[in-house]
Amino acid sequence: MKFVEPKVQLIAEPNIDWAELKDYLTEVGVDTRIEHEYTEDEPWFSSRFWDQSGTDAQMLVEVGGKICYRSWEPGLNPNVTKVRTDQEAYLENILKSGHGSVLEHANFTFVLSGVSRVLTHELTRHRAGTAVSQESMRYVRLTSIPFWIPKWVRDDGVAMEKIMEFLWGAEDVLEFLTGHWGIEEEGVSFHKKKTVTSFLRRLVPGGHATDLIWTCNVRALRHIIELRTAPGAEEEIRILFGEIAQIMIKKCPILFGDFHEIEQPDGISAWAPKYSKV
Repeated sequence: MKFVEPKVQLIAEPNIDWAELKDYLTEVGVDTRIEHEYTEDEPWFSSRFWDQSGTDAQMLVEVGGKICYRSWEPGLNPNVTKVRTDQEAYLENILKSGHGSVLEHANFTFVLSGVSRVLTHELTRHRAGTAVSQESMRYVRLTSIPFWIPKWVRDDGVAMEKIMEFLWGAEDVLEFLTGHWGIEEEGVSFHKKKTVTSFLRRLVPGGHATDLIWTCNVRALRHIIELRTAPGAEEEIRILFGEIAQIMIKKCPILFGDFHEIEQPDGISAWAPKYSKV
C-alpha cells in the first residue's frame, strides 16, 4: 500500500512561429517592416509583434480573433475603421462577447499523477476540447495499490483500520494470483502476461491512483475549472483543478484574469469567472 497525493505539472504550451506569422501578415497587406517607426496609435503588432511580449497563448487567441475579421489594421477590411491595439482590452472583449471559438487554438498539456481512476472517469465527461493518454492497466501490472484518501477519512481511525484491511487484502489477492498463474516464471509469453494483467485490473478498487497526460484548450479549461472547483464537485477533482486554475492565471493572466477565488468551509477554494461559458 502506498499513499499518494494528486499532482499536476504543466509540460507544454503554445509556441508561435513568429517568422511564419510575419510572412502571413505581409501576404495580407500588413506593413511588418522591422525598421518602421511605430507609435502607440499604430496597429496591434507595433508594440507587441517584434518584442513578443506577453504569452504566445494569448497572442495566438488574438491572432485567431483578428483573422476572423481581418482586423490587423484599419482599411484591410473596408468595414473596419478602428481596431483595438491593447491586448488586455482586446482579449477581455473576446471573453465578454462570448467569442469562445478562438480560445480553442491555445492548448496546454499537463501531467496528472497520483490521481484516482474515480477522477479520470470524471474527466471523460469533459472530452470535448481535450486529449488523454492514460497509463494502461491492461499492460501495467500492479504489485501494490497506490491510493489517495481524504484527510477527513484519514482522521477516522476506525474507518482507516477497515480500509487498510480491504486494501491489503486486495494486494494479497493480486500477489496470490500472480503466483498461481505463474506469469513471472521464465519463458512466459507476453500474451499470457497481458491476459492475466488485464483480468487482475478488475480486482483493483476504482480509487487506485494512476498517471496520465491531459491536453486541454483554453475554452474547455475555463469551463472545467469553473465546474470542477465548485463546492458540489468531488473533493479530489476540486483540489486538482484548483491547482490548474492557479497555474493558468499565472500563465495567461488576461485569459484567466477574470477568475476569482472563493474560499469554502472545507478549505478547498472554488474558482469562478466573471465571464462564464465563453
